[in-house]
This record gives sequence, C-alpha cells and structure tokens, in this order.
Amino acid sequence: MTYRILHCGKSLENYYLCIQHQVAGFLSRGANPGETVYLAVKVNKKTYCGVKARLDEITDLKPWPDGAAYVHCLKLTDIEFCRPFELKILSEIGGKYWSLKYMQMAKPIVDERVWELLNQTFNNLRQSELYRFNGVEISTEQNQHEIEPDEIEVDEIEVEDDVLTEVPDAEIKIMGTFQTVSFLNETDKIRGLEKLANKNFYSLFPQYPESKTLLIPDNRMFITEGIQSEEQEFITGIRTIPDALLIIYRGKTNIPFQINLIEYECYGEKKTRTLEKSTYLNGHIIPQLMKFASSFSVVTDRQIRERTAKRWTQKIIDYIYDNEATQRKITNWIRDLHPDLREQRVALEIQESLLQAFRTSLQVMLVIDELSAEQKSTISNVVKAFKLENGSNIGFIGYVVRLEQKIQMVDGNAEYALSVQ
Repeated sequence: MTYRILHCGKSLENYYLCIQHQVAGFLSRGANPGETVYLAVKVNKKTYCGVKARLDEITDLKPWPDGAAYVHCLKLTDIEFCRPFELKILSEIGGKYWSLKYMQMAKPIVDERVWELLNQTFNNLRQSELYRFNGVEISTEQNQHEIEPDEIEVDEIEVEDDVLTEVPDAEIKIMGTFQTVSFLNETDKIRGLEKLANKNFYSLFPQYPESKTLLIPDNRMFITEGIQSEEQEFITGIRTIPDALLIIYRGKTNIPFQINLIEYECYGEKKTRTLEKSTYLNGHIIPQLMKFASSFSVVTDRQIRERTAKRWTQKIIDYIYDNEATQRKITNWIRDLHPDLREQRVALEIQESLLQAFRTSLQVMLVIDELSAEQKSTISNVVKAFKLENGSNIGFIGYVVRLEQKIQMVDGNAEYALSVQ
C-alpha cells in the first residue's frame, strides 16, 4: 500500500476542481494507479486535509488554471470526505520538518505510523459531504457546507527553504546523465522526430493509455475536404493533412470520444538560428494548425466540414476492421457504453460516435522539438478561437520531445535524470 499527500498550496480553487473533475495533478511523475492520496490545502496559513481518494488511470485532463504545470495526472476514484483537520498532527511523528518529510513533491510515505495516524484521524472526522471553506465561491456538483470563521484557529506554520539540506530523505537521486542532441529533421527514417515519436508514443505519453486510445500514425491517410472554386476545383493551399490521428475514449460521458489531429514539427539540425525558427513557426506551423482547426470549425461551410468528417470516419472504421485486436478494443468501448447493443449495430454506433466527436470534441496536438511557454500560449489562443458546432472551442495541446544521448548511468532504480544541452 502506498500513501501520498497531494498539496494544492494556497489554491482552494485547485482543491475544489480536483473533486469536481475527479482528477489529481502532480508536478512530477511517480504516483501510480491504486495508491491512496490525501488532498491538502493551506487556509489562513494552516494546512488542512478534508479529502481522501484512490488514484485511478492516467489522464490528460487538466482542469486547473495552471494546468500546464502538472506533468502527471490521474483520475480519482473512491473519493471520501471528512471535516478538515490540520496536517500539523504529523509533527508528532516527523518532528519539526514533517512537511518536508511527508508532503514535498507528493512523495510516497514509507512510515506506517503516519499511515495509521492519517487513517485514524480521517475516520474519526468522516462525513458524507465535501467540507467547504468560508468565502470561496466555486460551484461543484457536491453539496456545500461552510466553515465559519471561528471554527479555524489561525496559526502560522513557517518552513524555511534552506532546511532542505538538513532533511536526509529530501535528496533527489539521479539515475543517469544525458546529452541533448538534435533530431536530424521531422521525417528521417532513423533520426526523425515523427518516426521516433510514433514508435514510442505510449512510452512518451502515458496519459494516453493504449487501452483507451487509438493512434493512427499514417500521415497520408487523412486529407481535409478543402474549399472549391467556382470551377469545382480545389483551391491550392487550403487542403491539409495531419501527420497522425489520436482517438481518445473517455468512457460514459456526454461525448465519449475525442479526436486529436497530430502535427509533428521539427527544427532539427538545419533550423538553428532564432530568426529561422521564428519564421518557420509563424510562416508554416501556426498557419498549418489554423487550417486543421478551421476545417472542422463553424467558419467553414457545414457541407464541406461534414464531407471531411464522414470521409475520415469511414477511413477510421476501415482501419479498425483491418486489425482484429483493434476491432476488439473499439468494440469493447462501445459495449462499455451500450451493454445491450446488438452485434450488427456496433459499427453504426462507432460511426455515430466518431461523427459526434468531429462535431463537438476535437483537439489539435503539436509535437515539436522546441517550444517556449509564450509560443505555446500564443498558438493555444489562435486555435481556441475556432469553435465547433456545439459552441465549444477547438482544443490545443503542445508537447516538446527531445532526443537525449546517454552520458553515464548512475542508479537504475532512481527516478530522476540530468541532461545537458
């Protein structure tokens, strides 16, 4: 059994969003499905816990305003509530630096005495509803109960940053050192970003488990319908082709499928100067992503985008039924949604679900070898300006993938590595 304390800092908004969307976000990897987490938040300079849950499968859902900071997100299940209690009780076991020992980076708690104290305290204060703190107006689906000002005793808890060097188990252990090297380009068969990213997709992106996603890495299969001239010829430069398609199954939700249009881009060895990269980003990458978004947005004639969606849907279905394992996986998704569905209707239901996703749940995904936070924000704003039929914005997510060459391995059991560029 593994226990962790996930601290939301001073953000009650993030604390409540974890509960509302049933998801936990971590600043580093390490947490795994099946582990137990206690959610903590600082109120009036004191740290409280009022929620306990079990970690479920990895997800890409990041509902928090600062969601980009969380590199590892897992769904929450078996959520339980209690009247908030101060986590300072852990100082009975951990002493002066209890917060560093048990909460820093949501590390696993190895001391069984801490497990017992947390469980006993939580169970003694258990209740059926989420305990809400006074003065915070964030809507959730849970019933609300306000904490009155006089229910919390104000007591500041200060821990200096430099005490990290005094706590033995605060050390970060390094598995090895690596040198960052350039991809040759995007398409090279040996050292190309697209080739390596597709081959190692599920290792690179564990938030998209293979059991809940379908990756179609064919960069010539999907061509948008484009816009026709009066002579019924396609206008050059309007039609576009994503490098891959990722279909995500989200379970029993209003929109169970999400379509991701993947674009691989790479500055590689040839585009090394800042001006070259900026010109390529603004002159090629951003316009390309805008074409993806506009093809399924209400800015494009409905008949044109419907033709694209229907043609792509048929290509996806053909791809599914060409492979028995893929067919079984997608059929299991449909059976999960509709247990009593007749066999002959499965293909039709797949078609309807995919068409619904193209109309209401679509995201553009950029995988690139270099992208600043400012550039990512700019692209996100541009893509999200395009709307789907249901009024929602087309989503955007960007990932930076780098090629690392081993310098030296130090400790194969350690969690972290250092790279130099």
